[in-house]
Amino acid sequence: MQRATDRKFVVVRRKTRLEELIVRYNTVSQAQFYIEHLGADFSDYLREHDTYKSAVQAAVATLELIGRVQVVEWSFLPNFIFDPDAVVIAIGRDGLVANTLKYLSGQPVVGVNPDVKRWDGILLPFEVKDLEKIIPDVCKAKRPMKEVTMAKARLTDGQELYAVNDFYIGQKTHISSRYEICVGSEREPQSSSGIVVSTGLGSTGWMKSIVTGAAGIVSRVADTSIPPSLPTMAWDSDHLYFSVREPFVSKASGATIVFGKVTADAPLKILSQMSENGVIFSDGVESDFLTFNSGVEASITLAEKRGRLVV
Repeated sequence: MQRATDRKFVVVRRKTRLEELIVRYNTVSQAQFYIEHLGADFSDYLREHDTYKSAVQAAVATLELIGRVQVVEWSFLPNFIFDPDAVVIAIGRDGLVANTLKYLSGQPVVGVNPDVKRWDGILLPFEVKDLEKIIPDVCKAKRPMKEVTMAKARLTDGQELYAVNDFYIGQKTHISSRYEICVGSEREPQSSSGIVVSTGLGSTGWMKSIVTGAAGIVSRVADTSIPPSLPTMAWDSDHLYFSVREPFVSKASGATIVFGKVTADAPLKILSQMSENGVIFSDGVESDFLTFNSGVEASITLAEKRGRLVV
């Protein structure tokens, strides 16, 4: 069979809810017993699984007519090496697209919504049926791209981690996170529930919920209406925002530096004072983290690379 191109297409997928249950309970029947014992509808799990499986199979069949194809489970991405000229097709929810982007170095990503009746898909502008037309255009550089600013965490020991949506910095458990925070000339020891740093793409997610919750609390306490107001951020913004969660004021900790902007000229620096269980993870993937314990300093900056989404 003569293919249209020698370029490699990497299809990124992730396990369905049913597949994750089978990992836990070994068989479909045991998974069904568990779900129905809780009073849930197991048929919904089956429908979701069948729809997703069919979408991935159809996408692979279409791509194999155009070029070389490799399917990768998303959990392997931290150790997967992408070809420099690969085209990446992420099939799943929005989070899958974000988690794929941070492991790339400029390769274009095509977000595919496998189930438009189930998922809105802000980062999933295409369906499987669109690939036959979209992919040849991407290979010929005829499709527009939307750039996405990423954040970067670098530790004093040289370790690095990227974020497309946001970083969490603090304790991996629910005890207090202790650290010293520094922005520009300001420096303060703090004890809190951790720090969240958001990109433009992630500003409508975790960061928005933090600002909305804070505004709601102040409105109730002050008995006045304070509408939440997070500045609008473009996906390619030249800055990040950070917010300290639930800072505690004591003789040894303050709450003056609780929200701010991170720019190329003003990085966010955090010196860990946590004897154990300090972590930095990105985009909600707690399993892929940097250990952040006492004496280690993290510098949070704009990343030197950007994500590229096909639109």
